[in-house]
Amino acid sequence: MGGCCSIEVKYGSVYEEEEMERKDNYNNKKIGGEDDFVRVGDNGASVRLQGSSKNISMFTQQGRKGINQDAMTVWENFTGDKDTVFCGVFDGHGPAGHKIARHVRDNLPSKLSTAIKLLKRNHEDYSNGSKSSQNPFFRALEASLVKAYEELDDELGLASAVDSYSSGATAVNIIKKGEHLIIANLGDSRAVLCTRDDRNQLVPVQLTTDLKPEIASEAERIRNCKGRVFAMDEEPDVYRVWMPDEDCPGLAMARAFGDFCLKDYGLISIPEISYRKLTREDQFVVLATDGVWDVLTNSEVIRTVACASKKEMAAKMLVSRAVRAWRTKYPGSKIDDCAAICLFLGHKPLLTKSKSDTSYCSSISQVSYPHAAGSRSMRSQATETELSVALKGVSRVNSLVKLPRFARGLSRRRSGNRFEDIAG
Repeated sequence: MGGCCSIEVKYGSVYEEEEMERKDNYNNKKIGGEDDFVRVGDNGASVRLQGSSKNISMFTQQGRKGINQDAMTVWENFTGDKDTVFCGVFDGHGPAGHKIARHVRDNLPSKLSTAIKLLKRNHEDYSNGSKSSQNPFFRALEASLVKAYEELDDELGLASAVDSYSSGATAVNIIKKGEHLIIANLGDSRAVLCTRDDRNQLVPVQLTTDLKPEIASEAERIRNCKGRVFAMDEEPDVYRVWMPDEDCPGLAMARAFGDFCLKDYGLISIPEISYRKLTREDQFVVLATDGVWDVLTNSEVIRTVACASKKEMAAKMLVSRAVRAWRTKYPGSKIDDCAAICLFLGHKPLLTKSKSDTSYCSSISQVSYPHAAGSRSMRSQATETELSVALKGVSRVNSLVKLPRFARGLSRRRSGNRFEDIAG
């Protein structure tokens, strides 16, 4: 994909919000009509796959590449605790990517809930200590979360109903309990916090690293496992993961569920886990797939969400703006699937009546804020230089380039000999 155009995107937030609400009542039902979207999960949790609630806004839109391979879920009263919520977005890729994204969406929260319930029987929970280094619970929690991810990936590889040899999915999840926020990231979706600085201005804090193959520590692991990392001539800025002896599959992320054709060659399903203690200055968290982040900056995302006069409309406003940005910046490209969850923290009104805020919401323009490091990684191996590379993000057309022609009939760890082009 070519470089970004310097075209300013205008977005009349009030008009667009009213128009979206008029055209799409289905995605904005109030509590009482929301029951169509909610089911009961483990330990009595309220499980939502779409719609909105008091502090949650969710929306996904299919792109122009075929079936929507993005999935999302919110579990309120997670682990049976009223002050705990789980949010997750999942981005599938490859021929069966939509199935894998949904499989992970439907099974990962339950696994994590079970792991946390077991852990709490043997450890003091979040209340004792504010940082992971001060609280043994967080160190144990990290190990439990990683184990749950790896177990789910192993089960996925054995599931005959899902072809995960050359298909996979990324995942970014948060667990919020009171003032405590746990972030788990696998792949190149992203979580961003909106907070206020000492001038009362909205600023983004990126909570996750885009785990792409060009990060030095990721590339080193892949190459040590005989995998290859390089960019194609036609996409010099998009680094991909390839098998040792074949130009296949060309995966554009360094960690994922599935994609077992690469699991012997450095691709892993170990998430990067981090912790943040929330403050009253923190406004909301946005989780979104790369269809959003490839065309909007962190600052554009938080300001767009903050402009929503109704919380329930925030995610749809964001996705709508991302779609507009795709059409403006990359008119010759197929629009990617987009999914977003906005979790509002309920601390203070989102916007003051400052001139800058009012001006932004009446006609959103591009604003550049530096990345503000706020989360404390428990597993990251990336240096500050590597992190800066990861935070840039790269626009790309496809997550995969090629896959084995007869992958469905192969074991999950054996390569095929013939390949075909795909556009997934």
